Amino acid sequence: MFGMQRIGLLLVGLLALGGPRATAQQAAGTTLWRVAATTLATPAALAVGPAAALWNPAQTEDGARLQLGVEAIQTPSAVDATGVIATVRVPAGALGQVGVLFGRVGLSDISQTIDSPDPTGGVISVYTFAAGVTWSRLVARTSVGATLAFHETRLDKAQADRLTMDVGASRTFANDRLRVAAATHFFSSLESNDPSQDIYAGIEGRIWSGPLSGDRVVVRGRYGISFAHGFTADHQFGAGAEFSKTLALDLMLAREGGYGNRGVSWRPVAGVRIAIGKYHITLARDAGVNDLGSAYRVGVDARFR
Repeated sequence: MFGMQRIGLLLVGLLALGGPRATAQQAAGTTLWRVAATTLATPAALAVGPAAALWNPAQTEDGARLQLGVEAIQTPSAVDATGVIATVRVPAGALGQVGVLFGRVGLSDISQTIDSPDPTGGVISVYTFAAGVTWSRLVARTSVGATLAFHETRLDKAQADRLTMDVGASRTFANDRLRVAAATHFFSSLESNDPSQDIYAGIEGRIWSGPLSGDRVVVRGRYGISFAHGFTADHQFGAGAEFSKTLALDLMLAREGGYGNRGVSWRPVAGVRIAIGKYHITLARDAGVNDLGSAYRVGVDARFR
């Protein structure tokens, strides 16, 4: 995904830009979302659940007449970014599933100064939000989906708006032994090096399955990549264990690319998913990089049948 230390680089760069300020603001907005994505314990293309439509719109849940999802993200005080994702999805007959999606990530406690380090009492607004509609459908054993979203990114008094159209797909093979997935993220141009968008891809394979202490356990290995964003590709290596579809543990090691010769960083992430009736609870935490501290994510989604 995206190292938290990079958000400062983009915001500083945005202040220094003149003409292409809107483009730079769009990149800064996507950077805020990459900071939120540091709490994903699986590659983004392989993320599942109602709120995961933000990362890959190819989310299908057969038999659910209503899906609700809410996730909250909190980064360490050194970054002090908070975020929320909320989704509602319903079946639409032969069309598949449709829904609405909203997400917002922002920085807080940025005091305004003028010609001295002393704050003036004002606060600089730095945030981005996305709101849109999402669709998915199962086509020949392949989940496909699309999301059309409006984005607003604000840095103090500067504001940039845009529309994005994302598509995604996910397919399992050999009786769920293998799954491959791919998706665009905030796609708004045909360029392959645009820092305001990403392309995600991932593969997941079943390593082992069988009984363990009375439960059926499935262990999977995962690999993901994020690229086409103007800097070195990010790689994710992970594994997950699912216990009787009621408890799942995920662990991932992300290798984050850098700008130019800034090098790379490694960041571990862990998560737990618990199913209690119609509710699914997600808790995730990354270990942070460069002593910045950990980011956390708490999510709840409900599937009414």
